[in-house]
Amino acid sequence: MSNYIYNQQGSAVGFLRGRYIHALGGNAVGQLSGTHVYKMSGAYVGELHDDMVVDMRLGNPGSIGNSGDPGNPGSPGNPGSRGYHSSSYRDAFEDLLS
Repeated sequence: MSNYIYNQQGSAVGFLRGRYIHALGGNAVGQLSGTHVYKMSGAYVGELHDDMVVDMRLGNPGSIGNSGDPGNPGSPGNPGSRGYHSSSYRDAFEDLLS
């Protein structure tokens, strides 16, 4: 079973596999260090909070460096919507894709 990452509208946008965040198609787009979320290049993006990548405006803890390529585990499927989730933080998943 995969742990899914959702956007604020409640749609699944990715999943966790180990310390990596993958888009639903399986491409690695981010990495975790505790609750800190980083791009694959190592640049800080935000925090993992309530199954979402959000900008908590905590500042920038710095880069953790490029992690290399963890491979593509394939698509785990789409679990469907969990419904709108109100958050006082900005949804930052799209920042992983830019």
